[in-house]
Amino acid sequence: MRALNRERRERIEDTPPSLDAVSASVRAATYAASLPGVNDDAPIDERRARGLRTLGEITGASGESVVAGLRDVAPDLADWIVDFSYGDVMSRPGLDVRSRQLATIAALTALGNAQPQLEVHIRGALNVGCTRQEIVEVVLQMAVYAGFPAAINALNVARAALLPAADRPTRG
Repeated sequence: MRALNRERRERIEDTPPSLDAVSASVRAATYAASLPGVNDDAPIDERRARGLRTLGEITGASGESVVAGLRDVAPDLADWIVDFSYGDVMSRPGLDVRSRQLATIAALTALGNAQPQLEVHIRGALNVGCTRQEIVEVVLQMAVYAGFPAAINALNVARAALLPAADRPTRG
């Protein structure tokens, strides 16, 4: 296993500088996913149970609804979200769940094109104890790194997500 990981690392390190950033990122992510992790030895049913617990803790019904909505068209993606994103990554002990949610809000803000996911994670941040002010501050900081349009769009999403449930506009 170590020889295989060393070989993958060497291939990535030998990547020519002319390789575009997307290809390099995909290769780096593939390598990182191949490394032994905290939960690699856990059977899939343990990962799934841990993922469902973490998903429920953070996002409540909204995250579960997103996963359920994917089951008919892309059941594998639904499983990856639960097993990997929440069962392996979001449940790791290295950061508390509040910090993970604030980091997720920052990343989704910087992407600038993930408004539905941003809304779910803003509500998730509230669920795990982040304050409205912390959420807004993270978005404001992203204006420096992601640009004003991304921050403005994220604040518009936050405005709706931070409303009490009874005051939120219904989608229809």
